[in-house]
Amino acid sequence: MYEYINGRLDEITPTEAIVEAGGIGYKLLISLSTFSALQNSKDQLVKIFLHHQVREDDESLYGFATRDERYVFTHLVSVSGVGPGSARMILSSMNPEEVRTAIVGNDVNRFKAVKGIGLKTAQRLIIELKDKIGKGGAEFSFEEASPASNAVRDEALSALCLLGFAKPAVEKALASLLKENPSYSLEELIKKALKSL
Repeated sequence: MYEYINGRLDEITPTEAIVEAGGIGYKLLISLSTFSALQNSKDQLVKIFLHHQVREDDESLYGFATRDERYVFTHLVSVSGVGPGSARMILSSMNPEEVRTAIVGNDVNRFKAVKGIGLKTAQRLIIELKDKIGKGGAEFSFEEASPASNAVRDEALSALCLLGFAKPAVEKALASLLKENPSYSLEELIKKALKSL
């Protein structure tokens, strides 16, 4: 629903950030990784990527310094038994690349070391995410791509998902294509992805 917020960083703690945009202060729940990236930006303009979590009794905004961290977060919360609090705890203990490495390396102990993550949840994380953000996700890092290729990738992803293709398969195909040539146009990227899906 929300992509990002641009505004002045009013307050920041290791778990929360208040960003003022349009005269409204937005309270964002953040990880330690995001806190580290933003702690010296108080009273400056910042761009924070968002994840909007709605439950019967609660509505929260989670903030991330990078798209990549949000990408990993959304995959973590898709696993049964991993809520946003646990996902934020994982990303406070490891950066996104370390999460991928732990998944690819079947490092159950790395996840078990995170408060609130037991053996079964750690195993489920690895099994369910290995094909989503393990191998496929590691091929494409948002930080390595230019803002233009990010926008093209996001549009292509949206278009292909609307055509009925499974999101993990689309993400993997796009990652592979953009690794091969980051300057594909939207049309070229969609055409080539259609051939490989």
